[in-house]
Amino acid sequence: MVKGGDVSDSRSAMVPTDPPPAEAPKASGARFVVGVSGASGAAYTLRLVEQLLLGGHELHVVVSEYGQRLLHDELDIKRVDLESFCPHLAGSVAGETLRSRFIAHPNKDVGAVIASGSFLHRGMVIVPCSSTSLGAIATGSGSNLLSRAAAVTLKERRPLIVCHREMPLSLIDIENMRSLTLAGATMCSPNPGFYLRPTSLHDVIDFVVGKVLDLLGLEHALKTRWEDARER
Repeated sequence: MVKGGDVSDSRSAMVPTDPPPAEAPKASGARFVVGVSGASGAAYTLRLVEQLLLGGHELHVVVSEYGQRLLHDELDIKRVDLESFCPHLAGSVAGETLRSRFIAHPNKDVGAVIASGSFLHRGMVIVPCSSTSLGAIATGSGSNLLSRAAAVTLKERRPLIVCHREMPLSLIDIENMRSLTLAGATMCSPNPGFYLRPTSLHDVIDFVVGKVLDLLGLEHALKTRWEDARER
């Protein structure tokens, strides 16, 4: 909760955004799953969701109970919908189309489509990922939709990108990361590089989100490249 200031101003200072599109992005035909758990880093979530939607992709979003608290505590988000995550897109001329591509699933609904291997998608990103969710996924727990969807993603040999944000790491965390890596997941800790000489929080957020998009094999215009540093 922001005190002594405007919530929207605080959010804009933390979360970078692109201008709303003049028309609805052409559908790519690709689906992605985004999971959110209770580690700090809601700004990463919102920027990734925005970039995927602007790329014309369909998103299936699942937020854990602690993830919902995270979104509220960091960005005053109370609902999992396009209006709350990306209000600048929801209010644009493309809002109706983008709203149809943002599908939210309750974390308790372990029978949702993303829990089935027959549901085709191009990859799942958990950002941010808490140590609790990390452990649940590493041990094969399917007690909620987030961990079940992640387990199915691994089973089907699809990309699973885990942005574990907590530190320092215990041996339990390290072993869980090892187990997930051996199972096929990619551990993508949100550690920004500083060789591009970031001058704002937006630059730091974009570096991490750009790396996630790279791992999904998606083109983007976010500054992550060493070549960008050499152009200075």
